[in-house]
Amino acid sequence: MQDLTAIFAPQGVLAGQLPGFKPRGAQLEMAVAVAETIRQSGCLVAEAGTGTGKTLAYLVPAVLSGKKTIVSTATKTLQDQLFRKDLPLVRRALKGPFRPVLLKGRGNYLCLYRLENALGFRAGYGAAEAHALEALQRWARNTSSGDIAEAVDVPESSSLWPSVTSTADNCLGQDCPRYGDCFLAKARRAAQEADVLVINHHLLWADWTLKNDGFGEILPAAELIVIDEAHQFLESAAQFLGLTVSSRQLSDLAHDIVVERFKHATDVPELLAEAERLDRLAADLRLALGEESRRDAWHRVADDPMVAEILMGLRRQLGDLAEALKSLAVRSKGLESCAKRCAELSTRLASFLVEEAGDTVRWFETRKRGFALNRTPLAIAEEFAKFRQASKAAWIFASATLTVSGRFDHFIGQLGLADAECQAWDSPFDFRRQSLLFLPEGMPDPGSESYTRAVLRAALPVLRASRGRAFLLFTSHQALLEAAALLPRILDYPLFIQGTQPKSTLLELFKRAGNGVLLGTGSFWEGVDVSGPALSCVIIDKLPFASPSDPVLSARLESLRKAGQNPFLNHQLPAAIIALRQGIGRLIRDPTDRGVLMVCDPRLLSRSYGKLFLDSLPDIPRSRLLQDVERFFAQEPEAIAV
Repeated sequence: MQDLTAIFAPQGVLAGQLPGFKPRGAQLEMAVAVAETIRQSGCLVAEAGTGTGKTLAYLVPAVLSGKKTIVSTATKTLQDQLFRKDLPLVRRALKGPFRPVLLKGRGNYLCLYRLENALGFRAGYGAAEAHALEALQRWARNTSSGDIAEAVDVPESSSLWPSVTSTADNCLGQDCPRYGDCFLAKARRAAQEADVLVINHHLLWADWTLKNDGFGEILPAAELIVIDEAHQFLESAAQFLGLTVSSRQLSDLAHDIVVERFKHATDVPELLAEAERLDRLAADLRLALGEESRRDAWHRVADDPMVAEILMGLRRQLGDLAEALKSLAVRSKGLESCAKRCAELSTRLASFLVEEAGDTVRWFETRKRGFALNRTPLAIAEEFAKFRQASKAAWIFASATLTVSGRFDHFIGQLGLADAECQAWDSPFDFRRQSLLFLPEGMPDPGSESYTRAVLRAALPVLRASRGRAFLLFTSHQALLEAAALLPRILDYPLFIQGTQPKSTLLELFKRAGNGVLLGTGSFWEGVDVSGPALSCVIIDKLPFASPSDPVLSARLESLRKAGQNPFLNHQLPAAIIALRQGIGRLIRDPTDRGVLMVCDPRLLSRSYGKLFLDSLPDIPRSRLLQDVERFFAQEPEAIAV
């Protein structure tokens, strides 16, 4: 306690390393709670409002403890921030000799074996892919990490990446001819020696799945596991505890069979035709599932004769290929791997086609050129209890948004954390002085066809008052597209639309513009940090209730209903409140920020549950008058006027 008090003091070691550092009581209190949890090997669920400094509040006691620590966060961007900014700061401040290591999922590392295959088998590559291959070949000679984020000459969207990175299905592991030089293997060896290992939620669950299935492990044993951005932890779990068969897996397998046949089995010409047939069947299934992009319950298409016939053909083809490759497996590790993959995909497809039990749901998703067939668990609390018990570690769950009306029930119920210590610390920001909540009058029902137009009509005078500098956050991609089509005709400020450019590029252009308006959905509701006057207004079109037509949510709600619970009150409402709190969190990012939050949805005041939303928000002054918005922006200091 004395060490932490000194470290977080006005003249402490953190203040010496962090310009503008100001002691925050909540930050010190959280650090003490984390230290006590580590000492007791317990479990802490910590909500720390924006500006609390939760990252340092868990990193400092973690490093001081000397315990082998895993820090898991939600995205690669947050991983990089922890590893490249926060951990170096802690190391300088504490002058400790601990070793931090960053580990990403396998798809983030160049696979030298697959690069060689791509270079030796260029048939079908266009000019852009050929140029990218040459750039990758040059980069591969010089990189020490193999992290594809460093390959700046190849765009993130390049169709080449699947051909030069590995998946759990196609990786040859220790049988790979290039295993000695494998970037992924080197990264995983370094991870075993780390004092503080920075990963993401997907990797943590992937590791548990491997251990649970008896196939070894990716991560070292840890004495402390920190789950940052804990509100996203559940979705990652559902993905890895479930089952997926995708067109990408099938097409990659077909491609790899062709490559291996070209290298090691030219005397078996029929293998080429069989691989092409597998690829064609995957394409046929995509067409049979309908032209439009779709996410729906499997029972909607399960009885379609064409779908059933193609699936039967796929299972037969995978079985035939597995049999044909079995006799060729001795020729190369690549052919042996393809034989195993055929058998595994056949088994996975058979498992998917079995009628679901009450604790899982089958669903499918189609995109422009691909599909995925999924079986997803509806609840993970029981599985996570095994995970925690097996780890024998102390656990810290941290996020700015875990409570609903001050209660942790929703979060701890989903993960089965009844034994956890739960504590919450409010944001230190002065929301009464720094912000205004504007709830426009006269808005129609959110279900009406004209609703998005009404949102834009209400938003325009607010955007004029804020002089741009705004996020418009939508709850659906359809609403975003409608707004994107209408706004260029009526808006005088630079417009930035999600999907037109990579997210990081879009954000950088928005910041530089100084008076831009950014339209976003989904990923722009959270994990986006724009401090300063460039973002002075956040406009939210609707309360972010997830669509009940989503197959996983629909099944989860039905399961709750059968258990005698109220699906709306026990799941939909708390999930929407946490999502809204995330969107609102984009507005005030530091003590000097000012801004207006506009929520257009009339249900916030007209429905009884609206009070639960309002009770979960910071203490923000509220108004229904446009004049108050105009007055708020008119009072901005001259120094930050645009």
